[in-house]
Amino acid sequence: MWVQILCGLVIYKICKKLFYDDDVLDVETSDSNAIFSVAARLEKLYKGKAYVGLRIPDPDTGSRQNIDIVLITKGEAVVISVKNLSGFVTVNADGSWVCEAVGRHRSAAHPDPVADAKKQASILESYLEQREVALPEGYLSYKVIIPNPKFRVINASYFPPEVISYDQWMLMKSENKSMLSGWIKGAFRGGKKEMQESIHQQLNFILSTAPIWDRLEVKGNKHVLGEFLEFKGKQEDIQALRYIKRSKVSRLDVQKTSMFGLAPSRLQVLYSSRDYRSEGASSEWNEVTVRSSTEVLFQPVNSTKVRKFKLSSVTSMSLSA
Repeated sequence: MWVQILCGLVIYKICKKLFYDDDVLDVETSDSNAIFSVAARLEKLYKGKAYVGLRIPDPDTGSRQNIDIVLITKGEAVVISVKNLSGFVTVNADGSWVCEAVGRHRSAAHPDPVADAKKQASILESYLEQREVALPEGYLSYKVIIPNPKFRVINASYFPPEVISYDQWMLMKSENKSMLSGWIKGAFRGGKKEMQESIHQQLNFILSTAPIWDRLEVKGNKHVLGEFLEFKGKQEDIQALRYIKRSKVSRLDVQKTSMFGLAPSRLQVLYSSRDYRSEGASSEWNEVTVRSSTEVLFQPVNSTKVRKFKLSSVTSMSLSA
């Protein structure tokens, strides 16, 4: 009997190793995935364009300011900070938040998210002015969205109106714009249609060419924002992948082939050369084949650790210029 149990455990561990990727588990509730989820829902609700993972140059510090989302719709632009917090949150007198994880008896302090979003909006506005786009007063605003269902707050009235709690987020509907009534000032509503159209087009062009983070998509439609570093694996595979550099490639897709449901031993990597004339990927795709044991080294946003992702768990990767 004990022999059968031990054999069962061995088989279970082998199957788990072969068919289930720990990488996917690690990013299931990641901040990056929450950002992409919020962006997709905003686009669906308000028929706009959401730009994700921006890295806007700060003229005062010379560094780059991370912005989760900028939502562009007709007549408005909104900087959105996504706080994927889980646990009980209290608001201090200085505006900072303290989040205590449920059942873990440990808390984490967060600098005032609203003040941070306001700063991001200010830096974005300065960046747009440098690119010769002056926004009318009230056109650009900011919000903090909390999309995590495990978020709890003792008294929601402590939050300023710029914060959209999880309950409010779930109540938002496309036919009900009341939740967004404070996003822009009514003074601009009466502006000329031609001016609105011009600003709308300029914003979409500038944000589509603005600096952004690299993005990794893994199994289960999970996303990770950060910086691609390099590939790791057999020398033969690294040699085959040598052309995939951000200066030359804008996107790669990974395709897997398997027989009888077994884990694939080889992977097809399709990559698109960067086309600087069109600020994106070219229509030409090239292909290389590598071992499934090849790994991607990726530095996630706001993480001090470099993560290793099995290439077999990756579905695509987009590289910023």
